[in-house]
Formats: sequence, structure tokens, C-alpha cells
Amino acid sequence: MRARSLFIGGTASHAGKSWFTTAICRYLKHLGLRVAPFKAQNMSNNSGPCRISVNGSGATYGEIGRAQIVQAAACGIEPETDMNPILLKPHSETGSQVVVNGRIWRDLDANAYYEHFPALLDQVLAAYDRLSAKHDFVVIEGAGSVTEMNLKARDLVNFGLAERIESPALLIADIDRGGVFGSLVGTMSLLTDAEKNLVRSFAVNRFRGSGALFSDGVQILEQKMDRPCLGVFPFSPEIALDDEDAVSLDGPGNCDAPVAIVKLPHVSNFTDFDRISGARWITAPDRSLYDIIILPGTKNTSGDLAWMRSNGLDRWVIRQHAAGAVIIGICGGYQILGESVDNDPGLSLLPVRTQMGAEKVVRPVRAQLNGEQFDAYEIHMGVTRTPLDRVAFAFVNGQPEGIRHGRCFGTYLHDAMKSDAVLRMFKLEPAEREPPYDHLASWFQDNANLKLFTELYL
Repeated sequence: MRARSLFIGGTASHAGKSWFTTAICRYLKHLGLRVAPFKAQNMSNNSGPCRISVNGSGATYGEIGRAQIVQAAACGIEPETDMNPILLKPHSETGSQVVVNGRIWRDLDANAYYEHFPALLDQVLAAYDRLSAKHDFVVIEGAGSVTEMNLKARDLVNFGLAERIESPALLIADIDRGGVFGSLVGTMSLLTDAEKNLVRSFAVNRFRGSGALFSDGVQILEQKMDRPCLGVFPFSPEIALDDEDAVSLDGPGNCDAPVAIVKLPHVSNFTDFDRISGARWITAPDRSLYDIIILPGTKNTSGDLAWMRSNGLDRWVIRQHAAGAVIIGICGGYQILGESVDNDPGLSLLPVRTQMGAEKVVRPVRAQLNGEQFDAYEIHMGVTRTPLDRVAFAFVNGQPEGIRHGRCFGTYLHDAMKSDAVLRMFKLEPAEREPPYDHLASWFQDNANLKLFTELYL
């Protein structure tokens, strides 16, 4: 028997779908429901390890999008691969690594990917059915805009899914971008009659100021759309939630920051650095001298190494090191700092060599540094050969992991830079982040018409 469900669709990318999904997950948990998140297809290099729901490969852990891991935490449950059965990890302008049920399936460009639509849809529906059978309620997050007309025939993440499972829908629009009337009314006009029948209400997101100022706007929208407004929800930057992709890193940096993080074109798992206060993301050499330079993870080590060479960032990092900076490489950044990656010369700041391979390591770990334990995880391809007499970055299961070499450090441990022990080692003051889930639930509860929400969706 399937659980009750709610599909959250957006009029555009970054309208707030992940935000609403997480908030509603937590709100429903407070109501005492067994609730789970679901996103059929995610495109993100920001992933994390979790339990494989159907263990046909012999592996214990797979990977899903970071947003669904956050949403699972909001539900108070452990994440599993059925929450995000398809994960696309872009490694070029047109190609992605396709992860199905937590494990690498194959590398495909967009055209080849869509040729496999029937088989992928079967995987999505099977994952949804397994997840739904174990919970009272599933909150389903869509992707991008729900009216990408050229993709509708092969849609397995928006109304193509919602129609198949007969899920009622909530439509989200971002008023902060402007054009909210055109976004909502235009979206409704492009939906089929069957899709329109699923849309029970809409919400206006990221309103600045008192929502009462938009009361006339709500009336106009309700009349034009023939649907009730669930609420006008305020812009709330004080609530910090992990971002799904690197668009969030495009804002202005802190020019006086002691830490610079190189924003690689295929940067992955950038949430590794959430606890570093005031770090500056850079894409080109500058004249500042930094205390610490970090090379983060990447989905395309060789390609991003070539990009660094093309704009002089490779030489810049070496000059910063010579001037006294500490250099830290995480995962792909660790590989770049070595002598070679598949015989392609690296920056040679670490005496290590990396050989890429088809096998991907995906696992959570408990690491130890200077007698203190911390949680971390590995998601990487390639084997990095290190000197036998190396000084380890940390220890995992008693075995040395990573390397310390003068003022240069390399590790495969994602989330290491969230550890108090690691931050202290680099003399970094941690930025404290409270789990945002209860704040999100209050944000939803305080601004939604809860009577209407109950009538329409519960």
C-alpha cells in the first residue's frame, strides 16, 4: 500500500523546492507521521554516502544527492538510496556520470541518457514503491521548472512522476526574482488538464517585508489560477540549509579572508567547508596572500587540473605555498596536489601519485586525529600511492589515511574540515551551525494556512 504523498514543483530552478520539501518533512514529523523525502532524479556533484536500499551489487553503501540526505535528517531517519534513485554527476558540458540506486551505472551524454528513459522510469517507480511501503507520507521534490516542454515526453521527476503515482501537488514560485504573476499563471497555462487537476494550491516564496502587503496580489493570483494560495513565505536568510549545487558559491567573497578555496569548474561536496568562517571562493589568481589555500573535491580531476593550468591557478597555488600558505587538498584536490594523475603532471606539492580506475569508493568512516575521533566519508575514484614513510593526515580503522608533507596536506576524507580536531590543527575558528530543521518547520507553520494544508494534503 502506497503512502500519502505531496509533490512539490517549481515554476523555475531555485524557486525553493528543496527548502519547502525539508520544511514540510520536519512539520509532518512533528505531527507524528513517518515521513520520507523522495527526488527521482537529481543533478548535483554534492552527494553523500548512505545505505543501499536493494543490495544486489554486494556493496553496503551508495551515494545520493546531499539535499535528500538533509531531508532525511529533517524526517529523523537514516538516508537510503531509494530516496534519490537517479543521481546525475556532471563531469563536462554535456556528459554526466549516471548513478542508479547508489552505484555507478555508466557515463552518458544527454541524448544517450534519454534513450534509456523506460528502464530508468522502472527504477524510479520501484524505488518509490519500496520507500512508500515503509512510511505514512512521502514528500516528493521536483526538478527545475515543471513546464520544460521539450522534456515532457521523457519526464520522470516532475508531473511525469506525479501523474503516475497520482500525487497532489503544491506549486512554488520565487517572488524575489520578480515576475511572480507570469511565473505562476504562465506555468498553469502550460500544464495539461491532468496536471492541473493535481495542483491543489500554490505558494509565494522569498517575500521581503510583511506578507500582508501582497494581499491584493494573492487575490489576483487565486482568481487567475483558480487555486487557493497556501501562503506568502518570507525571505529568511538567517536559516542556513545545505545548498544542492555550486550556484550558491557565486556571491561576493570576503576580500580579507585568511582562507581561499579554489572554485573548480566541477567542484563537488562544497559543504565540506560550511564551518570555515569567512572563506573566499576564487576562480582566478589574485594579489592577496592567504594563510590557507584549499583545493576541494571535483568530479573531473584531470579536466579541472587543466583548467587551473589554463588560467595560471596552478602556479599561483605554488607561489602562495612558497610565501608561507598552508595548502590543503580534499579528495580530487588531494589528487591535483600530487606528482601525477594518470601520468598527467600535478602540482607536485605532495609526493603522491594517483591512478584513476573504474571502481568508486563510497563509505562513511570514523577517523581519528591526534587522539580525537570524528565522522567523515569517502566518495572517490582512483588510488593514490604514497611513500611508505609518510606522515598520515589521520587514521581510519587504525590505518594511515592521507598525508602531511610540510605545509601541504591531502586527504580523501570529506567532512574532515567540519571536525573540531581538524579545524584546531589549522588554527581555524569554527562557524557554528545549528541544525535548521525545527526553524524550517516553524517558518512553514507560521506562514502557511495550516487548515488549508490539512484539507488539501492530509
